[in-house]
Amino acid sequence: MKIKILYEDPNILAIDKPSGISVHGDGRSKKKTIADWILKNYPKMKNVGEPMEGIPRPGIVHRLDNETSGVLLLAKNEKAYQFLKSQFKNREIKKTYLAIISGHVKNDRGIINKLIGRSPKDFRRHLAGRGARGEMREAITEYKVLKRLEILHSKFTYLEIKPKTGRTHQIRVHMKYLNHPVVCDSLYNPSAPCPKEIKRLALHAKSIEFKNLKGETVKVESPVPKEFIKLQK
Repeated sequence: MKIKILYEDPNILAIDKPSGISVHGDGRSKKKTIADWILKNYPKMKNVGEPMEGIPRPGIVHRLDNETSGVLLLAKNEKAYQFLKSQFKNREIKKTYLAIISGHVKNDRGIINKLIGRSPKDFRRHLAGRGARGEMREAITEYKVLKRLEILHSKFTYLEIKPKTGRTHQIRVHMKYLNHPVVCDSLYNPSAPCPKEIKRLALHAKSIEFKNLKGETVKVESPVPKEFIKLQK
């Protein structure tokens, strides 16, 4: 597994996560994960952070969905882990994503402030708005239109997205709520047109901004996926 390192200091590591690789195992799949790569290349991170149901999550302070690519932040020691976790909890970390969504969004900018709960029909899915079940958690997503596209009579919108909270599937759920789900999303948008250039969920973690243990503000960026660029030509 080849993983590109985007930033590294004695305490913190940021990598460029490829699409199609899970951040950590689920106890069932035998596919290699980012956690496996960490344990191989940074064995001292083995006991950093909190395992989940016995599954190690070495230095993992947040996660990206399997098909989402881009910047993933990791803690190399327990002090850094707690330091970064505090920044996430207090919403001090700034994240920016790129997404290609179905249809043309009407407004050039917008903020979605809609609680997210569970779907009553599919345990894998989350839901915003009417019909959501279980604990309803605050979720805020800000977006800006970068470009409206029309490809073979199908309409798409290229967005820059800044989630202000960090709920599971938040961007995917909020885009679905707008009736403009992320393209090539097999869970939330299975039957909509998928541009031939895109072979995976069209969601990319472009950048993340945080403070390191010296108190310095650090912004790490991941290159825009080639397929996102090709789609706009």
